[in-house]
Amino acid sequence: MAVTFSKTSDYLVGVDSDGCAFDSMEIKHKECFIPNFIKYFDLQAISRFAREAAEFTNLYSKSRGANRFVSYLMAIDMLAERPEVQARNVDLPKLQGLRDWMERETKLGTKTIKPEAEKTGDADLKLCYEWSAAVDATVADLVHGVPPFPGVKSALEKMNEKADVIVCSATPTGALQSEWTEHGIVDHVSEICGQEAGSKKEILTAAKDLGYDPQKMLMIGDAPGDMKAALAVGAFFYPINPGHEEASWERFNGEACDKFFAGEFGGDYQQKLIDEFEQYLPELPPWKK
Repeated sequence: MAVTFSKTSDYLVGVDSDGCAFDSMEIKHKECFIPNFIKYFDLQAISRFAREAAEFTNLYSKSRGANRFVSYLMAIDMLAERPEVQARNVDLPKLQGLRDWMERETKLGTKTIKPEAEKTGDADLKLCYEWSAAVDATVADLVHGVPPFPGVKSALEKMNEKADVIVCSATPTGALQSEWTEHGIVDHVSEICGQEAGSKKEILTAAKDLGYDPQKMLMIGDAPGDMKAALAVGAFFYPINPGHEEASWERFNGEACDKFFAGEFGGDYQQKLIDEFEQYLPELPPWKK
């Protein structure tokens, strides 16, 4: 079961955390994930290219906001195709053990990869666990004092009047609990559903199974994965546009929230928002254009 809260309203709103409610994507990836990525996977000789690839897959493309194992594996595959990397004869890790695990596991996280590494003795899983645990430790040590975007708290207060609100995120639950508690907004959500609860689609599916009409469900997020999860369960999607987060929250508070509760969100209005959102996230990296 991906959720444990009880339905108390007709409406449900899921809110992503990193890059959506909090301006934490840049500091987490650039200062926590990527330095450990270079260290643990021995990418020192191509650190500039490794950083570019990881920033693209995690921040500046349509894979923004994906699970860490998915997006950093994509970065490694992207490096393998890059001529500048090939010219340096760097031995990139194949990570077949990780690929195999990802085929059979949906809850991709530090807490799930550890017992699998111990059970199988797979060297790839052990390495990826060590990297993921180091990332979590660096985030816990470094990322604090990063407040929610302006407009988030007022949006939560407005939504609480008519909806059950949950956090729906790929971030470890412990980190989410710390951030939402630190900034005094944890009481505005019914439950914090992080990495351990499953994929965002699984979380929203479990929530829908509590009895919500999908036409009264909304996912707020900053990544295509948030949109896909919402649309997959028949819910609506409101985008927080990367680089334009304050304006997105202002529009939500002044317009979109009322349209959602009034039953006027779907159709042309949502499509206009999605079309605008997709313009911010390219499919191809700059070096392939």
